[in-house]
Amino acid sequence: MKISEVAKSIDLPISTIRYYEQIGIITDEYVLRDQNNYRIYASNIIHHLNVVKHCLAVGFSIQDIKSMISKNGMSKDEHVSLIQNKIAEIEAAQKKLDESKQNLYDILMLDITCEKGFGKY
Repeated sequence: MKISEVAKSIDLPISTIRYYEQIGIITDEYVLRDQNNYRIYASNIIHHLNVVKHCLAVGFSIQDIKSMISKNGMSKDEHVSLIQNKIAEIEAAQKKLDESKQNLYDILMLDITCEKGFGKY
């Protein structure tokens, strides 16, 4: 597949695909060169990039994904631990957001007006 076909299939900008290749998210196993030295991508690049997109969507960073790829495979225990750690991070963020939301509700309940200055009635 040409880079434009990959970009269209996966709904990613060509520049992102090139960036992923540059930093090692897309490894050499997915990229071939034709006689004109143009990139030709293996068809399984689509699945690989879908996994990358899903990992990003659930909160893994590019660096997290890069380190997962560089390990070239993970045990089931490592995989479970990684996901459990991400769940714990999300739960901690949710707790912090809930506390912030409650603080805002508390401020609303104080019926503070700012017409005479911040915090003045």
